[in-house]
Amino acid sequence: MSRLRLTAVLYTVALLLAAALNYIPGLTDAQGRAFGIFALDIYDDSLHVASAAWAGIAAFISARASRNFLFYFGLLYFSDGLLGLITGSGYLDLGIVNYDIQDIPFTFKILANLPHLFLGGAAIVSSYIFRREAP
Repeated sequence: MSRLRLTAVLYTVALLLAAALNYIPGLTDAQGRAFGIFALDIYDDSLHVASAAWAGIAAFISARASRNFLFYFGLLYFSDGLLGLITGSGYLDLGIVNYDIQDIPFTFKILANLPHLFLGGAAIVSSYIFRREAP
């Protein structure tokens, strides 16, 4: 299995875990926030499951499909994280539309958007580093 396909499989697992966070006992606080930071709802869960399906299907199809997934997923998630860092609301879950710009501490914005920045950035970098595996 190519590194691109393996990376897409790892993203499948990571995204399914993200979708499961609200349903694992002990990971959410009294307000329903995972780790006391992320308030995930059905839209977030659906987005994570759809992204996991995209990653899994890409990994199954080919290295080229995996590279395309990593690149486009990375762009979408990283830019969502950047918008969240700037405004406190992302666009993938329509947060910027529903909640507008949020007045929350910058440290909280960093913690809340770090997963999208990290996963998105790592996906873009992976699509570049392993690009020769996808003809």
